[in-house]
Amino acid sequence: MYYIGYDIGSSSVKVAVVEAESGKKVIVLNEPQNEMDILAVQPDWAEQDPDMWWNYICIATKKAIKEANIDASKISGIGISYQMHGLVIVDQVGKPLRNSIIWCDSRAVGIGNKAFSDLGAEKCMTHLLNSPGNFTASKLKWVKENEPQVYAKIHKYMLPGDYIALKLSGEATTTINGLSEGMLWDYKENKVADWLLDYYGIDTDFTPRIVANFTSQCLVNEQASQETGLPVGIPVVYRAGDQPNNALSLNVLRPGEVAATGGTSGVFYAVTETNEGKSTRVNNFVHVNSTENNPRVGKLLNINGAGIQYRWMRNNTGNESYEAMNEKASQVAIGSDGLIMIPFGNGAERMFNNQNIGSHFLNINFNIHSNAHLYRASLEAIAFSFVYGMECLKEDNASIGVIRAGNDNLFRSEIFSNTVATLIGHEIEIYNTTGAVGAARACGLTDGDFDKFGSNITKNDHVMTFLPLQNKEPYQAAYENWKKELELIITQKK
Repeated sequence: MYYIGYDIGSSSVKVAVVEAESGKKVIVLNEPQNEMDILAVQPDWAEQDPDMWWNYICIATKKAIKEANIDASKISGIGISYQMHGLVIVDQVGKPLRNSIIWCDSRAVGIGNKAFSDLGAEKCMTHLLNSPGNFTASKLKWVKENEPQVYAKIHKYMLPGDYIALKLSGEATTTINGLSEGMLWDYKENKVADWLLDYYGIDTDFTPRIVANFTSQCLVNEQASQETGLPVGIPVVYRAGDQPNNALSLNVLRPGEVAATGGTSGVFYAVTETNEGKSTRVNNFVHVNSTENNPRVGKLLNINGAGIQYRWMRNNTGNESYEAMNEKASQVAIGSDGLIMIPFGNGAERMFNNQNIGSHFLNINFNIHSNAHLYRASLEAIAFSFVYGMECLKEDNASIGVIRAGNDNLFRSEIFSNTVATLIGHEIEIYNTTGAVGAARACGLTDGDFDKFGSNITKNDHVMTFLPLQNKEPYQAAYENWKKELELIITQKK
């Protein structure tokens, strides 16, 4: 028997098939081969067509079944991971009424900030554990204010993963962890935050039916079967935003465990058991294994301008491979001979209280700096932003015991990983897994055996561990120089 998992990112859709018993990967692939389009009609906007995600899911599913040479009738469960905080709105027949307003869209920052001021910090932080900020609920309010003709046709709002479950089953459902990602869950009352929807003037009937994780949420219908090649009647048993799912994929399920991601955006995600929020720079979400009697909250520190910065550098300096860029960067001394990069050019940053401070190159010397220096300065800047973020997490009382990361994107760079490990003083365990694989494996957690789940990850996926380097001083000096320049820019932007 097999499980299939999907990871709906903003750059591609990934699909993985794993063996049900062992969790061993059978096949992992993604569609499209190039990156999906992100529409930016105005500065700081970002949208995608939800049916584009579905189209690539159908293509990728058929390809995975064929290339793995498996009997589709032996697929017994579906797990879904998806880009967090996005808004999808559909009509009575489940058709999207507009493009999805995705995670890196900043248009609703002002709406969320006003709600936080009007409703009060105490109310928001004790009930939402967050500011309403630039999340799904605030994006829905933006539609109400700016596109009333669209708003009038809404039947349900949902997160991106909820839309994929709808396409698979014909049923509009959501999860508690999904609602928390959209600032739509009241931790104190343990129910939907209808008071926030009321404040925004949004019909509370727009909220889909809530289903639990690790149980049969909905079943593949005939139409989805024809479009994907999946058998009719197999259940969707799990869904989660990409960062909580990444944590599950890395066996980060217990207090003190931290998952790190170095993709388009950068993330530290620390699991706690405390239903309290202290800082609006750190966001709190219901973790995938949380229950009413055994709460688990993920403290998420997000960095929008991470891997996208290094990709921009590659695309605009000769389109070399990342491996070639990393090799050139390794020939440059720690600190990049004074060249400093501030990597926050991908919209408003939550750890700066939703300021958009932009990206900056500082101290370029035409006589000594080359593209190798640009590459090193970029990797160091992204690593330094992770270290800065870890400081924010610790200020929010997150305990740090172990850090785990996937063997992809930025963590393939020794410069990046060594810089982070050395400055934060913790080992970083690297695992060869992906969000799609984690979502597939999660289908086996209907038995609640998280210990077996974790041991399979350790056995199948551990690659290496980065240890803090002994000679910390040059890294610390470079970080302090970077931080000084960052804080000057933040002050000037205020």
